[in-house]
Amino acid sequence: MVDATAKPAFVLRLLSRNRIVKWAPLLVLSALVLFFPLIEWLEDFRAGDAHAYLIDSRFFSVRNAARIGISATPALIVAIGATFIIIMGSIDLSMEGTVSVCAVVFASVFIGLGGTMLSWAWLALPLSMVAGAMIGFVNGLVHVKLKIPSFMASLAIGFVGTGLALLLTRGDRIRVEDPVFRALLTERWFNFPVMVYIALVFLLVAWFIQSRTRLGRNFYAVGGGEELAHASGLNVERIRLLGFTLAGTFFSVGALLAVGRIGIAETATGNNFMFVSITAVVVGGTALWGGIGGVWNTLAGVLIVNVINNGMVVVGLPDFLQDAVLGILVITAVVLSTDRKSISFVK
Repeated sequence: MVDATAKPAFVLRLLSRNRIVKWAPLLVLSALVLFFPLIEWLEDFRAGDAHAYLIDSRFFSVRNAARIGISATPALIVAIGATFIIIMGSIDLSMEGTVSVCAVVFASVFIGLGGTMLSWAWLALPLSMVAGAMIGFVNGLVHVKLKIPSFMASLAIGFVGTGLALLLTRGDRIRVEDPVFRALLTERWFNFPVMVYIALVFLLVAWFIQSRTRLGRNFYAVGGGEELAHASGLNVERIRLLGFTLAGTFFSVGALLAVGRIGIAETATGNNFMFVSITAVVVGGTALWGGIGGVWNTLAGVLIVNVINNGMVVVGLPDFLQDAVLGILVITAVVLSTDRKSISFVK
């Protein structure tokens, strides 16, 4: 005899909230990849040129895929740094100031040491990463030792970083024209610039830290419940300090890729990274409450954000719609990731 409740039970399990949250980013990304070519086809169909579209799509082209990769690469690395912090249940809003400082430090030292990777100027690369790690450490120190909420401490450090970048540049731009360094953008492997492959390497490094090291597991433990982590013998303050330091290091790598993309370091280099990175992390499915998500979620989130921006440009939709769509996606992602039964009031 067939159980009449078996099929509905299976459907309910298939459509459970946790399963929807887990697969929603990939479903959204897949829908976007199909949606924008459809809009493009409808426009060409109305213009009587649908056959040409099928042969030569503006969205479905290697050139456009490379364009998305170039746009997404610095944001991905910065968002990975933010992911570690959000997994711990905290938030880091210092990325704009950190990116600007690291970009300016790199460019200044790079030019000062000869202005070419074939001289001692390559030392500017690790120095910039050290600067990012130091800013992250100070950020964590202010948050942990002074007992200031992470969003407020990091926001303040971000403002300090922006001011420091302005002080170092005096409002000027520093151009980095070394062809070896600019090869990050100009040199292409299989039609994609070198910077895309470097970002993938750092993505794998972040995944290794997240899933194969004690520190990564401790991030999840702290995000899952700080009191329980304390009870388990974890030094929560030390873990948070290491987390913010690691995030600052990734912010600095994002700064290097941003300079490699445009060839300029300035106070505005870090502009818009806060919105894009936090949006990507949340849309990708990493819960703001901590303990859920990871760097692969962030990759999906970054691609969603950049596919939306790119697709709207390709099909000619107004710019203001981009922010509106991203805002709706953020609200939807937070609603899906929040268990409102366990929360009596949202502060």
